[in-house]
Formats: sequence, structure tokens, C-alpha cells
Amino acid sequence: MRNIKPVTVGNCILDGKHIYIQSMLNIPAEDIDGNVRQAIALEQAGCEIIRTAVPNLEAVKLIPAIKEKIHIPLVADIHFDYKIALEAAAAGVDKIRINPGNIGNMEKVKQVAEICREKKIPIRIGVNSGSLEKELLQKYGSPTPEALVESALHHAEMLERFDFEDIVISIKSSDVNRMIDSYRLAAEKCPYPLHLGVTEAGTERMGLIKSAIGIGALLHDGIGETIRVSLTDDPIKEIQAAKDILKSIGKRDGVQIVSCPTCGRTQIDLISLAKQIEQATEHIQKNIKIAVMGCVVNGPGEAREADIGVAGGNGEGILFRHGEILRKVPEENIVQALLEEIEK
Repeated sequence: MRNIKPVTVGNCILDGKHIYIQSMLNIPAEDIDGNVRQAIALEQAGCEIIRTAVPNLEAVKLIPAIKEKIHIPLVADIHFDYKIALEAAAAGVDKIRINPGNIGNMEKVKQVAEICREKKIPIRIGVNSGSLEKELLQKYGSPTPEALVESALHHAEMLERFDFEDIVISIKSSDVNRMIDSYRLAAEKCPYPLHLGVTEAGTERMGLIKSAIGIGALLHDGIGETIRVSLTDDPIKEIQAAKDILKSIGKRDGVQIVSCPTCGRTQIDLISLAKQIEQATEHIQKNIKIAVMGCVVNGPGEAREADIGVAGGNGEGILFRHGEILRKVPEENIVQALLEEIEK
């Protein structure tokens, strides 16, 4: 386990004991009402930290408007202009994402560090392979993990000069292997909490695959305190995917569904049945494993580790618990019968 320096973001403590789910608003900054509505929807979906772009001083108005309506921390994403960081801190934002090396001279860095220290606002340093400093590209020849980590630690050192250590680091790449290697190296070299993500991961299909591999591999190693599944899609889907990744490796309670891929023995519309059960149980907070199997011959035995399950037959299904058969039910009643057993 890493020896993490805990960082507090609003009501969240980044110390490795809980992995926080994060997403980002994608409504134009001038549409304050739209951003507020989306922030509320994301919180209701299970988002635990929300980030919003603050591209100019006018957009600082987003901060109080959003914070008034949500109960989770809000992060201001700022590029280049230290004055926006100062105003965001004054407006009560819970965390600032800014790279000290991009905001000008050290006096400007000092001002940001001082107001954030005074108001106990952490700073996330975000490095990615597409914006690496020219001198590091020349030194390493490409955005290698070593180059990315050196960049992140250089930005952190600029804050440390002014006695500021409430730092979170992210080192993102669209290349999954590079992303994994970079975070593993960062975990060795610094104690700061790490925010995980595969940047520019793509549309829903490839974005889910890349994020599951990259984020999942690191969480399995005990690396990462917050995560974002970056998708070119509705941010709500990012939350759903993050929850599923965490559940799949035992980092979050909730329903897990295991279902067989079907074969020639399948005598029931298993694909439709599995989707119905997934939709019917997505609201359940119990830590429970449900098996949806295609045949009564092998189903109960293969899914013995499931808390409860169903195996399809010819026009009917059998309900079982830990491999022990409970009863038969008609095919059209399977979902309802399963839900009743879950309630028990």
C-alpha cells in the first residue's frame, strides 16, 4: 500500500480508503442554469466530485450557482490565467485544477498557493501527453512515463516552494500502456493522491474498454484515489461506467450480474432476460451477485458462487441460491420472482 498524504476536498478525504467517482460538466460556461441542472443530475447518478471548466472571469459565477444546489465538492478547471484561480478560490470552490508552470512567474504561483492554503483548497496538477513541456520532449524524445512524471513533480515542486502540499496529481494519456506505466511511476515517486483517467479515451464503446483496462489495472495495484471514465458521450454514462469498474474489482457495493454467453443448449431468450434483470436491479444498493444462466443442466453448478440466480429452461426457469434450487417459475414471471427473492 502507498503511504498517501491525505488531501481533503470538500467532504471527501483522499486517503485511499474510498475511491471517489468524478465527472465533468459539458454545458457551455455561459449557460449557468444548464450547468446547475447537469450538476444535480450527475450527483443523483452517483458522482462524488464534479469538475467544471472556468474559461474566463465571467464563468466564476458558475461556482456559487452550482454549489448552492449540490452536496458534493466542485472543482474549477482553469488554464493559464492565475486571476481566475484567485477568483474561483474567493468564490468558495472546493478544489482548483491548474498547472503552476502555465500561469506565469513565481509571484503569480505564490498568490495562488497562498489563497488556496488560507482557504484550505487543494490544487490538482493535471499533466497529459499532449501538453508536455518542449524541453521534456527534447530530453526524452517523446511523452514517456518518465517525462510525464518529471513534469508533474516539477509543477508540484513549484507549489512546495511556498509551503503548499495539498496537492492531487493526474498524469493522463490516450495510450493505455503509457497511462498505466506513468501512474505506477508516480506512485513510487510521490505521496500525493492520484486522480486516474485515460484521457481522450473515445466514444462509449472504446472509451469503456480503455478506461476499464487502465483504471482497473491501477486500482488492482492499490493506486488511485479518484477516477474519471472519460467518454465522448453523456457524462451520466461516465458515472455508470465508473461504478461498474469499482464494483467489478470489489471496491464498491452494489449488484453484480454474471451471465453466460449463450450456446446451442440455451432454451430461453437469455439476452433479453439478462438485460431486463440488469435494468430491474440497477437501483439496488445491496452487495449481491446475481447469475443469469442459459440452461438448467450447468447453470446452477457453474454459478454456485452467486448469491441468487436463474437458469433458463424450455418456457420456464429455475431460481437458485448458492447453487441450491429453490423453485421453478414460468418464463414470463422470472424477473418478478427473482426480485422477490432478492428482497427476502
